[in-house]
Amino acid sequence: MAESGAGSGPNCREVAAWLDDFLDVARIEDYPFALNGLQVDGRGAVGRIGAATDACQATIDLAADAGCGILLVHHGLFWGGLRPFVGPAYERCRRLMESGMGLYSAHLPLDAHPGIGNNVLLAAELGVEDVEPFGSFKGNDGIGVIGAVDTSRGDLAARAEAVCGQAPIVIAGGPERVSRLAIVTGGAGSMIEAAATAGADTFLTGEGNHHTYHEAMELGINVIYAGHYGTETLGIRALAKRAAKHFGAEHAFFDVPTGL
Repeated sequence: MAESGAGSGPNCREVAAWLDDFLDVARIEDYPFALNGLQVDGRGAVGRIGAATDACQATIDLAADAGCGILLVHHGLFWGGLRPFVGPAYERCRRLMESGMGLYSAHLPLDAHPGIGNNVLLAAELGVEDVEPFGSFKGNDGIGVIGAVDTSRGDLAARAEAVCGQAPIVIAGGPERVSRLAIVTGGAGSMIEAAATAGADTFLTGEGNHHTYHEAMELGINVIYAGHYGTETLGIRALAKRAAKHFGAEHAFFDVPTGL
């Protein structure tokens, strides 16, 4: 088992402070228990920065085995609020503490980042042009993006599959030819009406509820569900790369897709 923190480099708190500033964490309101920032402190120097979409046992084990000094994730440990450290919750924290690896979580601050956020990077991969901020959540304007495309609904779905790694669910409620696409990564099925109101003929997100089929059909808008996990890997990859460059460290992404 590799021991994190070996060698020279910054400590976890120094890396976290830089990330907090880069992502403007203090300004962006999130879910009450998202706890953006350093969730578990580490020991020693950070010579290698790991990244993963989810803070689960699998990604923690992979990053610890690889000798990472800190693991950056999009979905952190504490979504359910206060809970006993027993069972899987205990095992995740036990591995973090025994390995000496820190854990840093960035949820909405990473989604909405104008440079390396999930939404702006996915838009670039899908060929969206004239990109503008779109959508509001918990008082944060511009958590997603909207822009121009010129492609068929089928070709856009195929491109989403290539980028996100899984066949999307397509609700064909709008035109076959797509010209204006709104994107909010993750679980943003509740924002279909907002996308239609903003002038989008197609809305792409990760997942949504059953009733959103009828909502999309009645609003006359295409909806592409490309997977919650699949739409939220680009930002955390880019964040680890940016932090590693800043601190002169190595970086690695640990891919544990859920298919959801």
